[in-house]
Amino acid sequence: MQTGTIINFVIIALFGWFIFSRLKPVKGLRSLNAQEFSDEMKKPVKPLLIDVREPGEFKGGFIAGAQNMPLSQLPGSLTKIPKDQPVLLYCRSGMRSKNAAKMLLKNGHKELAHLQGGLGAWNGKLSRK
Repeated sequence: MQTGTIINFVIIALFGWFIFSRLKPVKGLRSLNAQEFSDEMKKPVKPLLIDVREPGEFKGGFIAGAQNMPLSQLPGSLTKIPKDQPVLLYCRSGMRSKNAAKMLLKNGHKELAHLQGGLGAWNGKLSRK
């Protein structure tokens, strides 16, 4: 094989691995559709609802009862999130909430779920500040 072909193959393989690692499910995280997410919010044991978008995005509209803990600031806020309470996460598209879940799982949180598709999939009302 020529060197150029090998380099192209390696680049394609790395790109494929990158895409797969971003899209694969997070072990220990439940992905919920909008109806399931809404049902979880109504359970007797109230989950902590966390919006991991940035403050400007949060002000534009959020799910009632949500606390804004931007992903960029989450490492400094981990101690504020009880480990014995279920946590529901969401963002705009579902990617940041998956990343937040990875952090929380590494920090010892067990009951985690996120809104698959983020607010783009949400069909409920949004509150505004």
